[in-house]
Amino acid sequence: MWEGLRLQVFFLCLGAALWSAAAAATHRGSGPRERGHRRHLSLHRHRERGKEGQVLHRSKRGWVWNQFFVIEEYTGPDPVLVGRLHSDVDSGDGNIKYILSGEGAGTIFVIDDKTGNIHATKTLDREEQAQYTLTAQAVNRETNKPLEPPSEFIVKVQDINDNPPEFLHGPYYGRVAEMSNVGTSVIKVTATDADDPTYGNSARLVYSILQGQPYFSVEPQTGIIRTALPNMDREARQEYDVVIQAKDMGGHMGGLSGTTQVKITLTDVNDNPPKFAQGVYAMAVSEDKVPGEEVGRLKARDPDLAENGLVDYRILEGDGMNLFEITKDSETQEAVIKLKKPVDFETKRSYTLKVEASNPHVDPRFTAWGPYKDTTIVKISVEDADEPPTFIAPGYNFEVEENAAAGTLVGRVHAKDTDIMNNPIRYMILRYTDLEEFFTINTEDGIIKTTRPLDREAQAWHNISVSAAEIGGHHQDAKVRVNIKVKDVNDNAPEFATQNEVLVCENVSPGKLIETVSATDKDEMAHRQHFHFSLAPEVANNHSFSLKDNRDSTASIFVIRKGFSRMSQDVYHLPIEINDNGVPPMSSTNTLIIRVCSCDSKDTILSCNVEPFILSAGLSTGALIAILACIVILLAIVVLFVALRRQKKEPLIVFEEEDIRENIITYDDEGGGEEDTEAFDIATLQNPDGANGFLPRKDIKPELQYPMRPGLRPIGNSVDVDDFIKTRISDADNDPTAPPYDSIQIYGYEGRGSIAGSLSSLESVTTDSDLDYDYLQSWGPRFKKLADLYGTKDSADDNS
Repeated sequence: MWEGLRLQVFFLCLGAALWSAAAAATHRGSGPRERGHRRHLSLHRHRERGKEGQVLHRSKRGWVWNQFFVIEEYTGPDPVLVGRLHSDVDSGDGNIKYILSGEGAGTIFVIDDKTGNIHATKTLDREEQAQYTLTAQAVNRETNKPLEPPSEFIVKVQDINDNPPEFLHGPYYGRVAEMSNVGTSVIKVTATDADDPTYGNSARLVYSILQGQPYFSVEPQTGIIRTALPNMDREARQEYDVVIQAKDMGGHMGGLSGTTQVKITLTDVNDNPPKFAQGVYAMAVSEDKVPGEEVGRLKARDPDLAENGLVDYRILEGDGMNLFEITKDSETQEAVIKLKKPVDFETKRSYTLKVEASNPHVDPRFTAWGPYKDTTIVKISVEDADEPPTFIAPGYNFEVEENAAAGTLVGRVHAKDTDIMNNPIRYMILRYTDLEEFFTINTEDGIIKTTRPLDREAQAWHNISVSAAEIGGHHQDAKVRVNIKVKDVNDNAPEFATQNEVLVCENVSPGKLIETVSATDKDEMAHRQHFHFSLAPEVANNHSFSLKDNRDSTASIFVIRKGFSRMSQDVYHLPIEINDNGVPPMSSTNTLIIRVCSCDSKDTILSCNVEPFILSAGLSTGALIAILACIVILLAIVVLFVALRRQKKEPLIVFEEEDIRENIITYDDEGGGEEDTEAFDIATLQNPDGANGFLPRKDIKPELQYPMRPGLRPIGNSVDVDDFIKTRISDADNDPTAPPYDSIQIYGYEGRGSIAGSLSSLESVTTDSDLDYDYLQSWGPRFKKLADLYGTKDSADDNS
């Protein structure tokens, strides 16, 4: 660093010398004449003519000084001479005073007011401020009057190489695909130098790689990092730490440098095929496994990542292709072999599958490297299991005749043990399917029989379940469905399909069809079987109705006489025999009810009841309803009147006016007992009418008004209850206008003949009490009076 600084100072001094020589030559070329007229030119304007004849005036500055430079970071013992100012009016007699103002004037830059020499008193840093703008002026030392206008000039700080390059955005992280070609760009790093890029080589940077060869390289001028080796494999090494250096001074000796760290990661490409770890995999499956259950797993390894490492599996060939299937676990990338159909140890004991693993996403750049797939052999052995018995048929359908005797054979179910042991079978009917126990089964041979006659009309089908279990096995059983149909026997007589009444008008015409009847039978009807209808023998020769069998399981009822009268007979019962023509034939007699009704001229039924004829001699139905309603209303009024009379209370004494002599004051305050004399104002108990000392009676009208007796005075707002009561008693006793209404009622007598005796507390004062009242002493001062009274009484009793 110091070598670069010395070299820079040398070039700086050399440039200053050359500049000084050129300035001197120019000064000499001007000649004495020009120097003699310089002040004159500064005071007068020089006239020049333009191209168009116009006169241009240009003022020439009267200063003689050079552009000033100062080297940064100067650390010498004396102030640095920046330059010297001189005016043409300065004759050297000391009458001129130079003044400096502007940036840093007086602090950083000082001027000798006699000679005009400017010195820098502090060390300057170009990176902090590259130049300073100052103003100089020459004034008369005695009068301080300006001799010339002020002039502005610039002091530039000359740069030296004092700042090393810096990587402001480091450390860097780059990514490049594995197997990339040589020269593939990875990342660009950039360093900055605070030195002046326009002066010398202080800011000219050159990049180089210090760590990371031979895998990567860096372009010296741009800082772009590129791959330097072919076929870099991520699976072998994924990350690289690279160190890049930036050096100024064009990389020459004496330049300053800075470094940065670059972490480069190789990204994955699909350059590896999947590979099975084994050439043959062995698995086993029990014969009692159900389809869908897992048999085993295998996995092909692929070192690539993400979608490049995805693997698909399939079964290429084998004798178990129809019995097994293969799927993939998306989380573990494993092949899962599952059972597709049940296997049987007794039929075939082993199977072979050829499984292929392949990449679904293949990079076309690497297809020439070989097929991205692999195969392996999977051998699956079937294990023997204690299986439940197997029924010969998946289900059974039997028939049994209705009303067959108990013990009738229904059918037989058969199951066998498919295991090598071939154990005997035990049969059983599941009772929840035959709750009423219509059937029984032989536990050894599976023969099913009835336990009692069956009724088809009650239940036509019986669906039971039979289980078969090995004797001495692991309690495994098989179940089968047995459907038993009860065959029909003609054991039910036919009957009317409906039991509706037939309505016929009184004025019906002979030969009119009034009803078509049909029948139903609980038994099954055979093909071309129909019901036969006929009138019962007892009504075969009646003169009112006739029957015609339609030979389609229906019959028509006709009227054979003219006119009916409800007054003479309103209901007719017509018995009809119905035969089902079955084997054996069954018949029944059903009664058809025919009701005579009143109709209008259009044969519209008006009424089929007899009540209107009975009521015609008396009152109509509407009149009866009105009478009953009136009776109910009268009864309600009477009951309401009686209830109101019972609730009404009559007073014992009727006064002309309400007696308001006394007022009841209700309050919820709980006072302090005998010691509380301020809790209640006794004035609230006083009648305002008695304030003048005379309280008239309100229940009677006095004949004479007596003046207030002497000696009586109005009671004020006193709290003396005893005086208040005595005053009121005296007023009542001395009032001659009022009868003695006050009296005392004794309620101590409770009647005669009570076994319990008297419950009155008035008599308890004459009996001795065994209670101990010593606890009143501990109740505090508020109960001291009671404690003294009862305690004194007890003490007196004890002394006596």
